[in-house]
Amino acid sequence: MKLFFIFGLLWWLLGNPFLALIVLLVILYALERRFLGLTPSLLRPFKRRSAIAKWRRQLQVNPHDVSAKSELARLYIEGKKFREAKDILLGIEPQMEHSAEYWSDLGLCELALGRTEEGERAMLRALAISPRVKYGLPYLRLGEAFAKTDAEKALAYLRKFQEIHSSSCEAYYRLGSVYASMGRTAEARETDRECLAIYRSLPRYMKRRERKWALRSRLRSR
Repeated sequence: MKLFFIFGLLWWLLGNPFLALIVLLVILYALERRFLGLTPSLLRPFKRRSAIAKWRRQLQVNPHDVSAKSELARLYIEGKKFREAKDILLGIEPQMEHSAEYWSDLGLCELALGRTEEGERAMLRALAISPRVKYGLPYLRLGEAFAKTDAEKALAYLRKFQEIHSSSCEAYYRLGSVYASMGRTAEARETDRECLAIYRSLPRYMKRRERKWALRSRLRSR
C-alpha cells in the first residue's frame, strides 16, 4: 500500500507514470543495496572493466609485471572468467610459488572449472603456507565444492572455516545447506538458529555484510 502511495506521489510530482516508476525502482534498489545487499551492484561491472583495461595497459608497457598480472587475474576471478584467470596465474607460478594468496586464487579457478582434485590440492597448498590466508576462504570454497559429492569432507572444511571465522553467518548457512543435503534436518535447523543468533549479536557495522546470509537462514528455517 505504501508503494502505491509513493508511486502516486511521484507521478503527481513528475507528471509522467513511466518516469515515476523508474524513480521508484531506483529508490527501492538503493534501499535494498543499503540494508540487504542481495542484489548485485550495477556499478561494479563498469569499475571492473575499467580496472582490467588499466592493468592491461600496464602489461603492454611492462609484460613482466607480476603484480599487474596478479591483479588482472583477481579481476577476472571476480568477473567469473576463471579460465582467463587461470591462464594468467599459471604464467606467474615460478615467481609466486611461495604465495598463499596465489595458490588460493589458482585453487578457486580450478574448483570453478570443475577440476575438484586440482583445486583441492592448490587450496591445501595455500593453507599449508598460511592457515589463515584470506581469513580461511579456501576452507569455505572447499566446503562448497564437496557439498554434493562428499558431504563429510565438506562438513570438515566448513567447520575449519568456522574456527577461523566464528562470527560468519555465511559459514553457518553453508554448513546448514550441507546438513540439509545429507538429510540431517535437525542439525540443519539448529545451524540456522545459530546463524540467526550470531547475526543478532554482531555489531551494526558487521550486520550489513552478513545480513543476506542471515535472511537466507531465516527463510530456510520456516
